[in-house]
Amino acid sequence: MLAVRLEQHGRIPVVAEVPEPVLQSDDVIVAVEGAGVCRTDLHAIHGELADVFPTPMPFTLGHEVAGIVVQKGSAARGVDLGTKVVLHPLMTCGLCRACRRGEDQHCAEGQFVGLAVDGGMAQFVRTNARALVPLASTTDTREVAPLADAGITAYHALRREVPQLSAESVAVILCCGGLGHLGIQMLRAMSDCIIVAVDPKEAARDLAKSVGADHVAGDDVAEVVAEASRGAGAAAVFDFVGEGDAPALSVSLLGAKGLYSAVGYGGISSIPTMELVLKELRVQGNMVGTYQDLAELIALYERGLLQSHVVSYPLAEAHRAFDDLEKGLVRGRAVLVP
Repeated sequence: MLAVRLEQHGRIPVVAEVPEPVLQSDDVIVAVEGAGVCRTDLHAIHGELADVFPTPMPFTLGHEVAGIVVQKGSAARGVDLGTKVVLHPLMTCGLCRACRRGEDQHCAEGQFVGLAVDGGMAQFVRTNARALVPLASTTDTREVAPLADAGITAYHALRREVPQLSAESVAVILCCGGLGHLGIQMLRAMSDCIIVAVDPKEAARDLAKSVGADHVAGDDVAEVVAEASRGAGAAAVFDFVGEGDAPALSVSLLGAKGLYSAVGYGGISSIPTMELVLKELRVQGNMVGTYQDLAELIALYERGLLQSHVVSYPLAEAHRAFDDLEKGLVRGRAVLVP
């Protein structure tokens, strides 16, 4: 089968012929119909995750995956052959304390598909049955694929803060790209708060407005937030960038008891303790999401409350998708289609 293989850090992955995955007793094999291209893949390519995932190379990338179940092991239960599915990105044990608490993303033995083991930028992918969220037969697997990581990471971050947001609260979505455009829709579906979407690109701001943002901003974000909040500052800032000046900008927008929620990563956040104390600020990190998060997110999508804007690329042209993402040319999410 064809697969997108990372052979060396710092080099664009290659599309190569590799053996099909081997089925084990509690596993399933999924014929891939869509595999999202994520900034995490770029971090992996550049070697920035080598200490977190010291995976022997070459290996197959791809952790945002949807397709059809075509094989199942003798111990695999809960899903039938021919079922459309989206994969939670972690293969989890179900027995450790984190799994028993429903915190799948912290599984003690979890294997991150596409980063720790071979992933779904291929014609077929192996995972365990616990990772599968069944889809309706009419669901577009290409559109759903990015929800497996970009979607649930945003949902996980937003869902935990929604109870604190009122109709008077200003919530800021920083960056309206692949994650941000999904986050705006989720927040709109779950809360009546005032949403301010921030992005330096006019096209991204237009997309944000079209999917539910009340206000959009670029360099004038401080003024927009001040006006929308009547001078109180933002109740929460969801930082989908996590690099450069984004963390500092996020904190500067917060009002009293405001939340800085880091979703993107790669940079450094530094908050003066005086400001932290006087404003009683809160800081929250977000690591992917749970299986339940993904199931709820799919329910929102299949009810028509969430649209996933995707740009499709043939699997054989994966290099073009990586290049477009690196250059900021993707409007929405890039998806590889075998």
